[in-house]
Amino acid sequence: MIAKKLSNEQIAMRCAKDIPDGSYVNLGIGIPTLVSNFIEGKEILFHSENGILGSGERPPEGLEDLDLVNVSAEPITLVDGGVFVNHSDSFLMVRGGHLDISVMGSFQVSEKGDLANWITDPKAIPGIGGAMDLAKGAKEVFITMKHTTKNGEPKILKECTFPLTAAGVVKRIYTDLAVIEVTEEGLELKELIPDMSIEEIQDVTEAKLIVKGEVLPLLP
Repeated sequence: MIAKKLSNEQIAMRCAKDIPDGSYVNLGIGIPTLVSNFIEGKEILFHSENGILGSGERPPEGLEDLDLVNVSAEPITLVDGGVFVNHSDSFLMVRGGHLDISVMGSFQVSEKGDLANWITDPKAIPGIGGAMDLAKGAKEVFITMKHTTKNGEPKILKECTFPLTAAGVVKRIYTDLAVIEVTEEGLELKELIPDMSIEEIQDVTEAKLIVKGEVLPLLP
Protein backbone atom coordinates (compact mmCIF):
# COMPACT_ATOMS: atom_id res chain seq x y z
CA MET A 1 0.00 0.00 0.00
CA ILE A 2 1.39 3.39 -1.02
CA ALA A 3 0.97 5.73 1.96
CA LYS A 4 2.18 9.05 0.56
CA LYS A 5 0.25 9.70 -2.63
CA LEU A 6 -0.26 13.35 -3.43
CA SER A 7 -3.69 14.86 -2.89
CA ASN A 8 -5.49 16.66 -5.72
CA GLU A 9 -4.37 19.98 -4.22
CA GLN A 10 -0.75 18.83 -4.12
CA ILE A 11 -0.89 17.67 -7.75
CA ALA A 12 -2.18 21.10 -8.72
CA MET A 13 0.49 22.80 -6.59
CA ARG A 14 3.28 20.84 -8.30
CA CYS A 15 1.91 21.64 -11.77
CA ALA A 16 1.65 25.33 -10.86
CA LYS A 17 5.40 25.46 -10.20
CA ASP A 18 6.13 24.76 -13.88
CA ILE A 19 3.91 27.50 -15.29
CA PRO A 20 6.13 30.42 -16.32
CA ASP A 21 5.48 33.97 -15.19
CA GLY A 22 3.44 35.94 -17.73
CA SER A 23 1.67 32.90 -19.20
CA TYR A 24 -1.88 32.71 -20.55
CA VAL A 25 -3.29 29.45 -19.20
CA ASN A 26 -6.57 27.55 -19.53
CA LEU A 27 -7.67 25.37 -16.62
CA GLY A 28 -9.89 22.39 -17.38
CA ILE A 29 -12.49 20.65 -15.23
CA GLY A 30 -11.45 18.89 -12.02
CA ILE A 31 -7.91 19.00 -10.61
CA PRO A 32 -6.79 21.70 -13.11
CA THR A 33 -9.14 24.28 -11.59
CA LEU A 34 -7.13 24.05 -8.35
CA VAL A 35 -3.96 25.33 -10.03
CA SER A 36 -4.99 28.98 -9.73
CA ASN A 37 -4.87 28.64 -5.93
CA PHE A 38 -1.12 28.02 -5.97
CA ILE A 39 0.33 30.84 -8.04
CA GLU A 40 2.52 32.96 -5.80
CA GLY A 41 4.86 35.70 -6.98
CA LYS A 42 3.87 35.19 -10.63
CA GLU A 43 1.49 37.10 -12.86
CA ILE A 44 -0.51 34.54 -14.82
CA LEU A 45 -3.76 35.16 -16.67
CA PHE A 46 -6.09 32.19 -16.36
CA HIS A 47 -8.58 31.64 -19.17
CA SER A 48 -11.90 29.87 -18.79
CA GLU A 49 -13.78 28.91 -21.94
CA ASN A 50 -17.07 29.99 -20.41
CA GLY A 51 -15.89 33.56 -21.03
CA ILE A 52 -13.32 34.72 -18.48
CA LEU A 53 -9.75 35.95 -18.91
CA GLY A 54 -8.21 36.67 -15.54
CA SER A 55 -9.93 34.22 -13.20
CA GLY A 56 -8.50 34.07 -9.69
CA GLU A 57 -8.53 31.76 -6.70
CA ARG A 58 -11.59 30.57 -4.83
CA PRO A 59 -13.23 33.37 -2.78
CA PRO A 60 -13.50 33.20 1.03
CA GLU A 61 -16.49 31.28 2.33
CA GLY A 62 -19.57 33.47 2.40
CA LEU A 63 -18.29 35.82 -0.31
CA GLU A 64 -19.05 33.60 -3.30
CA ASP A 65 -20.71 35.13 -6.37
CA LEU A 66 -22.57 32.37 -8.20
CA ASP A 67 -22.55 34.47 -11.38
CA LEU A 68 -18.75 34.13 -11.37
CA VAL A 69 -17.77 30.47 -11.73
CA ASN A 70 -15.19 28.35 -13.52
CA VAL A 71 -15.82 25.43 -15.91
CA SER A 72 -16.46 23.16 -12.92
CA ALA A 73 -19.24 25.56 -11.82
CA GLU A 74 -17.19 26.45 -8.72
CA PRO A 75 -17.05 30.04 -7.41
CA ILE A 76 -13.93 32.00 -8.36
CA THR A 77 -12.66 35.56 -8.17
CA LEU A 78 -11.61 37.96 -10.91
CA VAL A 79 -8.11 39.44 -10.76
CA ASP A 80 -7.47 43.14 -11.35
CA GLY A 81 -7.70 43.72 -15.09
CA GLY A 82 -9.69 40.53 -15.67
CA VAL A 83 -12.39 40.62 -18.33
CA PHE A 84 -15.57 38.86 -19.39
CA VAL A 85 -16.07 37.91 -23.03
CA ASN A 86 -18.77 36.04 -24.92
CA HIS A 87 -18.40 32.36 -25.66
CA SER A 88 -17.40 32.88 -29.29
CA ASP A 89 -14.59 35.29 -28.41
CA SER A 90 -13.41 32.94 -25.69
CA PHE A 91 -12.94 30.16 -28.24
CA LEU A 92 -11.31 32.55 -30.70
CA MET A 93 -8.57 32.91 -28.09
CA VAL A 94 -8.24 29.13 -27.97
CA ARG A 95 -8.38 28.42 -31.69
CA GLY A 96 -6.20 31.41 -32.53
CA GLY A 97 -3.25 29.92 -30.64
CA HIS A 98 -3.20 32.63 -27.95
CA LEU A 99 -2.92 30.25 -24.96
CA ASP A 100 0.52 29.24 -23.75
CA ILE A 101 -0.62 26.25 -21.69
CA SER A 102 -3.76 24.18 -21.31
CA VAL A 103 -3.93 22.26 -18.03
CA MET A 104 -6.32 19.35 -18.50
CA GLY A 105 -7.53 16.21 -16.80
CA SER A 106 -7.46 12.89 -18.59
CA PHE A 107 -8.76 9.35 -18.48
CA GLN A 108 -5.80 8.05 -20.49
CA VAL A 109 -2.49 9.27 -21.92
CA SER A 110 -0.35 7.22 -24.31
CA GLU A 111 3.43 7.00 -24.54
CA LYS A 112 3.23 9.21 -27.64
CA GLY A 113 1.37 11.96 -25.78
CA ASP A 114 -2.06 11.04 -27.14
CA LEU A 115 -4.89 12.36 -24.98
CA ALA A 116 -8.24 10.72 -24.21
CA ASN A 117 -10.49 12.70 -21.88
CA TRP A 118 -13.98 12.42 -23.31
CA ILE A 119 -16.79 12.08 -20.81
CA THR A 120 -17.55 8.36 -20.41
CA ASP A 121 -19.92 8.39 -17.44
CA PRO A 122 -23.33 7.16 -18.75
CA LYS A 123 -25.05 9.35 -16.15
CA ALA A 124 -23.43 12.51 -17.53
CA ILE A 125 -24.15 14.40 -20.73
CA PRO A 126 -21.73 12.80 -23.22
CA GLY A 127 -19.27 14.89 -25.18
CA ILE A 128 -15.84 16.50 -25.14
CA GLY A 129 -16.76 20.11 -24.39
CA GLY A 130 -13.92 22.37 -25.47
CA ALA A 131 -11.23 19.75 -24.86
CA MET A 132 -10.42 19.12 -28.52
CA ASP A 133 -9.98 22.83 -29.22
CA LEU A 134 -7.86 23.35 -26.11
CA ALA A 135 -5.67 20.31 -26.77
CA LYS A 136 -4.79 21.53 -30.26
CA GLY A 137 -4.98 25.29 -29.73
CA ALA A 138 -2.63 25.72 -26.75
CA LYS A 139 1.12 25.78 -27.26
CA GLU A 140 1.62 23.16 -24.54
CA VAL A 141 -0.66 20.70 -22.75
CA PHE A 142 -0.08 19.70 -19.12
CA ILE A 143 -2.11 16.81 -17.68
CA THR A 144 -3.06 16.56 -14.00
CA MET A 145 -4.65 13.26 -12.97
CA LYS A 146 -4.54 10.21 -10.75
CA HIS A 147 -1.92 7.70 -11.87
CA THR A 148 -4.35 4.78 -11.89
CA THR A 149 -8.10 4.18 -12.00
CA LYS A 150 -10.10 3.48 -8.84
CA ASN A 151 -9.54 -0.21 -9.60
CA GLY A 152 -5.77 0.26 -9.78
CA GLU A 153 -5.55 -0.05 -13.57
CA PRO A 154 -2.92 2.04 -15.38
CA LYS A 155 -4.04 5.28 -17.05
CA ILE A 156 -0.68 5.89 -18.75
CA LEU A 157 -0.69 3.38 -21.59
CA LYS A 158 1.20 2.24 -24.66
CA GLU A 159 -1.89 3.15 -26.67
CA CYS A 160 -5.14 4.72 -25.50
CA THR A 161 -8.16 2.43 -25.61
CA PHE A 162 -10.65 5.31 -25.34
CA PRO A 163 -11.45 7.58 -28.31
CA LEU A 164 -8.73 10.22 -28.68
CA THR A 165 -9.38 13.84 -27.90
CA ALA A 166 -6.14 14.74 -29.71
CA ALA A 167 -3.00 12.91 -30.83
CA GLY A 168 0.53 13.72 -29.70
CA VAL A 169 -0.29 16.89 -27.75
CA VAL A 170 0.68 16.14 -24.13
CA LYS A 171 3.94 17.70 -22.89
CA ARG A 172 3.93 16.77 -19.21
CA ILE A 173 1.92 14.51 -16.89
CA TYR A 174 1.49 15.31 -13.21
CA THR A 175 -0.01 12.50 -11.12
CA ASP A 176 -0.32 11.59 -7.44
CA LEU A 177 2.78 9.41 -7.87
CA ALA A 178 5.07 10.99 -10.44
CA VAL A 179 5.96 13.73 -12.90
CA ILE A 180 6.53 12.40 -16.40
CA GLU A 181 7.68 14.27 -19.50
CA VAL A 182 6.67 13.22 -23.00
CA THR A 183 9.73 13.20 -25.27
CA GLU A 184 10.48 12.00 -28.79
CA GLU A 185 12.02 8.88 -27.24
CA GLY A 186 9.05 8.15 -25.01
CA LEU A 187 7.98 8.88 -21.44
CA GLU A 188 10.79 10.15 -19.23
CA LEU A 189 10.34 9.81 -15.47
CA LYS A 190 11.36 13.12 -13.90
CA GLU A 191 10.07 12.93 -10.31
CA LEU A 192 8.73 10.18 -8.05
CA ILE A 193 7.13 10.22 -4.60
CA PRO A 194 9.51 9.25 -1.78
CA ASP A 195 9.64 5.60 -0.70
CA MET A 196 8.46 4.39 -4.11
CA SER A 197 10.90 2.56 -6.37
CA ILE A 198 11.22 2.85 -10.13
CA GLU A 199 10.12 -0.78 -10.37
CA GLU A 200 6.96 -0.01 -8.40
CA ILE A 201 5.99 2.98 -10.54
CA GLN A 202 6.60 0.92 -13.66
CA ASP A 203 4.25 -1.77 -12.33
CA VAL A 204 1.37 0.72 -12.34
CA THR A 205 2.36 2.27 -15.69
CA GLU A 206 1.68 0.26 -18.83
CA ALA A 207 3.90 2.39 -21.06
CA LYS A 208 7.64 1.99 -20.57
CA LEU A 209 9.24 4.71 -18.47
CA ILE A 210 12.65 6.07 -19.45
CA VAL A 211 15.09 7.01 -16.70
CA LYS A 212 17.91 9.41 -17.52
CA GLY A 213 20.10 10.43 -14.61
CA GLU A 214 18.65 11.22 -11.21
CA VAL A 215 14.90 10.96 -10.61
CA LEU A 216 14.04 13.77 -8.21
CA PRO A 217 11.71 13.28 -5.21
CA LEU A 218 8.15 14.45 -5.85
CA LEU A 219 7.30 16.48 -2.79
CA PRO A 220 4.02 18.26 -1.92
